[in-house]
Amino acid sequence: MKIIKGVLEEELQNSIRMKRQYEKALIRLPKGSIVEKEIKGHRYYYLAIRESDKVKFIYKGKISEEEKEKYREAKKLRAKYRKLLSQANKQIAFLNKALNDKAIRSLS
Repeated sequence: MKIIKGVLEEELQNSIRMKRQYEKALIRLPKGSIVEKEIKGHRYYYLAIRESDKVKFIYKGKISEEEKEKYREAKKLRAKYRKLLSQANKQIAFLNKALNDKAIRSLS
């Protein structure tokens, strides 16, 4: 039983390490996303950022296609890292529960 407990502890440490990496990756991504609005036939670009429970729009003017692509890619990566972070949190909770279970402690 000590072997199983050791494997679970090792997996828990790996999950915690991965969680930290996902959190750091999320912090490195640019905040917000680009929103295109068409007003009277003209296109205007804004950066939408959430502050508390409100969304704030910051006028960006004309932006290059590269900058648009940068924000599109950041949005995709943000969704990916949030999903991975959620999975890591669930795995950490499961492993903590498994390691703290009385049945495992009584057998070891």
